[in-house]
Amino acid sequence: MATDRRTAIPPFPPGFLWGVSTSAHQIEGAADLRDPSVWDEFTAEPGRVKDGSTAAVACDHYHRYREDVALLAGLGVDAYRFSVSWPRVNRPGGLDFYDRLVDELCAAGVRPVPTLFHWDLPAPLDWLRRDTAARFADHVSAVADRLGDRVSTWITLNEPAEHTLLGHALGVHAPGRRLLFDALPVAHHQLLAHGLAVRALRAAGAADVGIANSHGPTWPASGDGPDVEAADFYDLLLNRLFAEPVLLGAYPEGIGELMPGDVAADLEVISEPLDWYGINYYAPTKVGAPQGTDIEFGGVRMPAELPFTVREIEGRPVTDFGWPVVPEALTELLTTFKARYGDRLPPVIITENGCSYDGVDDQERIAYLDAHIRALHDAHTAGVDVRGYFVWSLLDNFEWAEGYARRFGLVHVDFTTQERTPKASYTWLREALRTRG
Repeated sequence: MATDRRTAIPPFPPGFLWGVSTSAHQIEGAADLRDPSVWDEFTAEPGRVKDGSTAAVACDHYHRYREDVALLAGLGVDAYRFSVSWPRVNRPGGLDFYDRLVDELCAAGVRPVPTLFHWDLPAPLDWLRRDTAARFADHVSAVADRLGDRVSTWITLNEPAEHTLLGHALGVHAPGRRLLFDALPVAHHQLLAHGLAVRALRAAGAADVGIANSHGPTWPASGDGPDVEAADFYDLLLNRLFAEPVLLGAYPEGIGELMPGDVAADLEVISEPLDWYGINYYAPTKVGAPQGTDIEFGGVRMPAELPFTVREIEGRPVTDFGWPVVPEALTELLTTFKARYGDRLPPVIITENGCSYDGVDDQERIAYLDAHIRALHDAHTAGVDVRGYFVWSLLDNFEWAEGYARRFGLVHVDFTTQERTPKASYTWLREALRTRG
């Protein structure tokens, strides 16, 4: 029988890591068994989440993790990227859950890949304060001491760009601040926390450490000077600001002087060498000059005082979230990074890529994943050292300010009964992974 093109994964290097991703706050539930986070405070405020929901129960993964690990094993992935809830670890016995989860993963032959911060900051802490970075390093040391005998691959932070922009600059994510450019210290303190976390992990013997930064190509709305300048600034803000301190040990020109503290000394910490660089990719962004008025885009109000506006990418299919589907932009992003950073760019792992579509017979998701895996292979063929690909996400989950309205999972979750139902995309990926040789 001939093999369906879409169930034949193109050949990647030996040892290429196939996985799926989740995050603690979005799936675990069991809110009574952890301390409050900034997201608990945020979702308690009326109007913050579109459907008024919270993550108090979510997917109840805390109690159903064995069922979810069985789904991972049935899928045939090599690795599972999850996050460790800092507020849960702060409770006596809070690390016991991750002990059990890691043991279950190891028994199933699935590599545990913990992310040590995925936005659920303990409520008393604040990224505007420098001491939060040191507190994070203590948290990392405690987790590594407990799990390091079974965990080899670690991720320090998830998407500090979004946590800065959406949570502190525009106020649409927790903690809900609208500081605009006064949010820059949040970026610096997260990056400092990353560097301190790398040092803490190395001290614990870790030899496979990365970060999960979100990136995407920035396209100018036109070739006109103002549009090109606006796109260059957006690229600096969302890509270079978070990549270059880590990869080059320097901020883009003009940014470092805006950051707090002894920036030169901090950059030595931030640029601790990594074993690989994680990229979360979803879509490119089309950017034009400011239009002098507030713009509503993707559910986010972009204030008029920003020196850019985000524009619609026309002529492309969109997901249920309204995000354009542009797989070739993943190839563009990776080849651009390789050209921009050269030998300073370590091997790359795609730590998130996925899409929101309703329905269990999710053929659109199959087409999306197939096209993006092939785009990743095109980047590999072009000379980018790619080492892994993680689908977002294993389960439908609490999608932050969208509540439960957006479904990114390979597995459908009925949030009333907690019944799990593998979607067509789960079956497709399982069969595709079987063809990889």
